[in-house]
Amino acid sequence: MSAKFKKEDLYLAAIALVSATGATWAILNFPVNRISWHLLILGVVTVFFSSALRIQLPRINIHVTISDAAIILSFLWYGGETSILLAILESAFTSLSFKWRGGRIKNKTIVTNIANAAGAVFLTSIILRSTFGPAPAIAESGNITMFIWLLASMAALLFLFNSALVSLFISARSSDKSVIKIWSEYCLNALVIYLTSAILAGVSFRALQQINTMLFAAVGLFFGVVYFTYRRYIDDIKSTSAKAELAERERAEEAERHVTELKHYVKRLEQSGEELQQSYATLRHALNHNALTGLPNKYFFVEKIKDLLAKCRQSRGRPFALLYLDLNRFKTINDSIGHARGDKLIRSVGARIKELTASNDIVGHFGGDKFAVLMTEIANEREVVSMAEKITASLAEPFTLFGRDIFTSACIGIAFGSRSYKRAINILRDADIAMYHAKESRKHYVIFDEEMHAAAVNLMQLETDLRLAVERREFVVYYQPIVSLSKMELVGFEALVRWNHPTKGLVQPSQFVSVCESTDLVIPLTLQVLEQSCCQVGNWNIDRTDRPLFVSVNLSGKHFDHPELVDQIGSILHTTGFDPRNLKLEITETALMHNADTSVEMLNELKSTGVRISIDDFGTGYSSLNYLHRFPLDVLKIDRSFVNSANTSSENREIIRTIIYLAQALNLEVVAEGIENIAQLETLRSLGCEYAQGYLFSRPLPAEQIGDLIHDRSIFQGVSRSGSDLLNPEHHPLRLLG
Repeated sequence: MSAKFKKEDLYLAAIALVSATGATWAILNFPVNRISWHLLILGVVTVFFSSALRIQLPRINIHVTISDAAIILSFLWYGGETSILLAILESAFTSLSFKWRGGRIKNKTIVTNIANAAGAVFLTSIILRSTFGPAPAIAESGNITMFIWLLASMAALLFLFNSALVSLFISARSSDKSVIKIWSEYCLNALVIYLTSAILAGVSFRALQQINTMLFAAVGLFFGVVYFTYRRYIDDIKSTSAKAELAERERAEEAERHVTELKHYVKRLEQSGEELQQSYATLRHALNHNALTGLPNKYFFVEKIKDLLAKCRQSRGRPFALLYLDLNRFKTINDSIGHARGDKLIRSVGARIKELTASNDIVGHFGGDKFAVLMTEIANEREVVSMAEKITASLAEPFTLFGRDIFTSACIGIAFGSRSYKRAINILRDADIAMYHAKESRKHYVIFDEEMHAAAVNLMQLETDLRLAVERREFVVYYQPIVSLSKMELVGFEALVRWNHPTKGLVQPSQFVSVCESTDLVIPLTLQVLEQSCCQVGNWNIDRTDRPLFVSVNLSGKHFDHPELVDQIGSILHTTGFDPRNLKLEITETALMHNADTSVEMLNELKSTGVRISIDDFGTGYSSLNYLHRFPLDVLKIDRSFVNSANTSSENREIIRTIIYLAQALNLEVVAEGIENIAQLETLRSLGCEYAQGYLFSRPLPAEQIGDLIHDRSIFQGVSRSGSDLLNPEHHPLRLLG
């Protein structure tokens, strides 16, 4: 058995002994002669109703009940024996009724309550009897002073014994606190109960003693009003307190919910933070690496080159080099083997380059078929060149993909990093320029120099000026006459473009046409030439209704593939009112054969507008006779390379003869270009060539200088004279116009 239960049992045994002694004494000395209906009423009220009539004192857990006043009143009226018995009965009934109503109370606690009540009243009775004598005698003596002392002593002794017994019991059950501390915390406030009960009992006794009905009624009414008023006040306080407690509880629950939600949000925030860090790391890796190969991309290289340049400026870094490479014919390979295998090839190329580089070198993939190698520490230029040679040699070896050997090659541009560079992107730019020079020169690698950069800047400026020229319509058309060799008469012109630059003057087409063809500028340029030439030749034809002049306009391969070409031609013909039969569109043999089947469809659509089609530079390409027969052509134009050597090369002369026979067989006209002397003219006439153009007749001229050619129809007939006469300006004034 534990020490706690041992103390509790010892206390219960001691108080039970005292209470049993008191109960025995009360029974043996009970005043039987004083039994009356008054005692019966007092007993019933005390035992059954007094505990229910109670008031809780504000702010403390103490109840003032009628039972204590009834016990003291029975003590004054009938003596200690009666009060002991009433205390035992009242305590027993109150404890049992609490248990019957569902309250949680142990049987041991019920016995303790009964024993405490009996023991306290018994000890109080013994002390008062030995001090004052029998209480009823003093109460009935009429001595007010003794009566008050008796009430005060009774209240004090009852409080003292009850509180001491309760403190001892609590201390026996829990050894955490001393008896004095328990008494001061739990029992001291109960003094007011006994004082109030003593006053109530004393007033009631005096009223009943004098049998003053009015006084008793007044006292009863007064205490009733006080009781019910105070009870209502206490109930209001309880109600307000309950509402406050409920509100406080709700606030506490709400706060607890908020705390729970906050903890949840904090946890989610921590998870989100971790996910954000992971996402940031993933995003940073994706930002700096190519998705296909996993190699560093251009952004990574720029940041790395920035660091290397910073070290170079601080004289702490060694020179470095950037190798920028591009695979040759990758588009063709990709289209032939499929994009999936093309991606596999790109990954294999990256892996093969990485195998060749040192541990401190960085291999990157800039997308498509472009790779880069950043050599962060180099000893000399030869080391970089050796690396470029190893890479090109390795990439020339076949790649085995899906059981098939794939061959490719690469061109490399090399740029050396130094403190002279201010921006990292400039090194990438220079390596890219060198790479394109390697492609153009068909070399494995090219080292960048400043002349390349200057050429690139000039090319960029030229492209900018050309775009402005298209917007400002700075292009003018020059016309080179086309002459009938049988009649030696003007039959038409070839429209040739010139650029009237605002600061450089007249710019020849050889200086800008290739740039236009590499961009989309060739399309608006051609449309402007078409519009100008149709307008101009249309005006010249107003006075030549019998034999109108035609005009030939060159179409680039890029424009020939344009899906809106037919609509554009039709729109210009409609706007200018030019007869489509007098417009010849010249297309190179190479452009037609690039995609022969598509060319047939496009030529048929162009022919539907009424224009005529001419193959330019015929004989320099690889025309198939089958396709030549299918093409809806009108004119074959013999390239000047054959005409220039017609008198010195029998082979070229036979080629010209064959072209003319072929054209006659296909019912096509033939135009020879580039005639510069009488010998060439006579050779072409003897071979049966119908038309010709060249410096022998006239250089290309602006529109304002064409007037004499149009109005004097016999101006070219003098060309058939002897060569010595042609040198005389009087016989051939046009030679001075070019």
